[in-house]
Amino acid sequence: MLAVPEMGLQGLYIGSSPERSPVPSPPGSPRTQESCGIAPLTPSQSPKPEVRAPQQASFSVVVAIDFGTTSSGYAFSFASDPEAIHMMRKWEGGDPGVAHQKTPTCLLLTPEGAFHSFGYTARDYYHDLDPEEARDWLYFEKFKMKIHSATDLTLKTQLEAVNGKTMPALEVFAHALRFFREHALQELREQSPSLPEKDTVRWVLTVPAIWKQPAKQFMREAAYLCHLRCDSPQCCLTLPTTHPQAGLVSRENAEQLLIALEPEAASVYCRKLRLHQLLDLSGRAPGGGRLGERRSIDSSFRQAREQLRRSRHSRTFLVESGVGELWAEMQAGDRYVVADCGGGTVDLTVHQLEQPHGTLKELYKASGGPYGAVGVDLAFEQLLCRIFGEDFIATFKRQRPAAWVDLTIAFEARKRTAGPHRAGALNISLPFSFIDFYRKQRGHNVETALRRSSVNFVKWSSQGMLRMSCEAMNELFQPTVSGIIQHIEALLARPEVQGVKLLFLVGGFAESAVLQHAVQAALGARGLRVVVPHDVGLTILKGAVLFGQAPGVVRVRRSPLTYGVGVLNRFVPGRHPPEKLLVRDGRRWCTDVFERFVAAEQSVALGEEVRRSYCPARPGQRRVLINLYCCAAEDARFITDPGVRKCGALSLELEPADCGQDTAGAPPGRREIRAAMQFGDTEIKVTAVDVSTNRSVRASIDFLSN
Repeated sequence: MLAVPEMGLQGLYIGSSPERSPVPSPPGSPRTQESCGIAPLTPSQSPKPEVRAPQQASFSVVVAIDFGTTSSGYAFSFASDPEAIHMMRKWEGGDPGVAHQKTPTCLLLTPEGAFHSFGYTARDYYHDLDPEEARDWLYFEKFKMKIHSATDLTLKTQLEAVNGKTMPALEVFAHALRFFREHALQELREQSPSLPEKDTVRWVLTVPAIWKQPAKQFMREAAYLCHLRCDSPQCCLTLPTTHPQAGLVSRENAEQLLIALEPEAASVYCRKLRLHQLLDLSGRAPGGGRLGERRSIDSSFRQAREQLRRSRHSRTFLVESGVGELWAEMQAGDRYVVADCGGGTVDLTVHQLEQPHGTLKELYKASGGPYGAVGVDLAFEQLLCRIFGEDFIATFKRQRPAAWVDLTIAFEARKRTAGPHRAGALNISLPFSFIDFYRKQRGHNVETALRRSSVNFVKWSSQGMLRMSCEAMNELFQPTVSGIIQHIEALLARPEVQGVKLLFLVGGFAESAVLQHAVQAALGARGLRVVVPHDVGLTILKGAVLFGQAPGVVRVRRSPLTYGVGVLNRFVPGRHPPEKLLVRDGRRWCTDVFERFVAAEQSVALGEEVRRSYCPARPGQRRVLINLYCCAAEDARFITDPGVRKCGALSLELEPADCGQDTAGAPPGRREIRAAMQFGDTEIKVTAVDVSTNRSVRASIDFLSN
């Protein structure tokens, strides 16, 4: 089958076969006017994808940054001892009684937009500002959710600070990443003074597995940002590329940064846990009750392998470095679910451990939704609106932003103590500015507002606090918790997931006793073992470090969407609709054909390449641009089908020497450019080579410029 890309300019095939004549798109085609003219050198029926072993660069240390919705942190390990994970220094400030191995994802910028502080320091400084002064400062919190929820995410997407002012989201994220970079490098220098900084650190950024390609690219662009010139004269990120603090990584050293999927990182780490580091919510002790056993889950590999050799029916579950008692209860090849319950989202992935090396295979595409801990915060805000009025809460947030932050901090502290069997009521402090502002706005006090409201389960205490019953607090959890359970149950109902015996509950929200109890009550009856690591809030961070040391551990992933390009094929009556017929130079073509690179839910191995070859349409052409399309369906036929949308562009940048006469004497403009795309990694990747010169061509896929 002949396939010609749907391009706005005429393309050329290499070769003289009359069956391969170039055919342009119809005039005025709305889908192709931005693209440069090219022609493919491979037909639609492409050869089987080729699998290449990924080349691993050499790094002395891996630093992982878990950039969360509510809290963030970093950890690192040296290549000389990769499993010795060093946690970042505990943060100054914070809430009494709370471990500070992470810091709140809060950023404070000066009224001029310059970086001031991050984390506890930012939160505490903003808290201490005079209310009138605070209105001019830019305070951002829980801003990661914006990247997930934005349907039209671009490099120009804006974020709104607590005071209502906006600034480019890319700058906000870049400020935060630069903060972690400086802290991590300072700690590395103190621990290993002889460690050279340049090109020795592999950075790992965690993102939800359900994030689409634009959001992943956005995080990568934020890491690059300090190497670019910012348009804003107030932006302190405008640094020369030679500056020692000029960003996380450079675009030229893209391989120095890995994007790690959060539930994958948790999965990698959970295999390494010792039995005493796990809590089985069913009440059973992992590994047959031997909680005192301190061997690693994967510490018995040699013995397990011998047992498997002796018996085909061995109930041994192989892991990369071995198998321990928890896995021994499962047959080799069984699968498990990781539910990453974070601040903003719940993220589900299903893995199967493969023999004999313990690599991971994804059995179903990552799924999830906006069912994170912030849902409980939003429920509390809605409760306040019912009591004091939606208009008042909106006005208070706008005019007393620092006091609103104080109120959310007070609620967060009480939210952590909520449990399904707690008996006593919970007191939530109202800032004095809230009480005073309400009296001035409404003409009566907050106690009167509580009496007049229809909310019976919240009272006013003589200590000046909201007194909430445990049942009322647990009720705030229910919409979010129910959403998590329903999503897990829907996943378990999928045919690809049948036979799952184990569920790892991880992430910051998984620390909640309310969530743990609800998940066990709903899923334990199905025979599913729900297991929680003791350091549940750090599981993803530690796993991201291990992933950075061995990124090939996840061997197979599932493509979340179908990806491809629009092409022209020979028109076949009865098969192609008449409205797609294009007659040009006496030949009949079908327009808008969706040529698929990879299908939704298709298993794709790490390093597996989808290859296509193109050539420039005209001599001296410096850039080839190919529109990419995606959809959720597996069987889309045309790029105009419902659900199919333009999602990005493949760009091939040609050097001047590549645009003229090639070394083989072919006419100008007929050079073959071979592109190889990989869909089995955490990001879609592309490389290209000029076949005639065997030189690399700069290739990239842009998902943010639609």
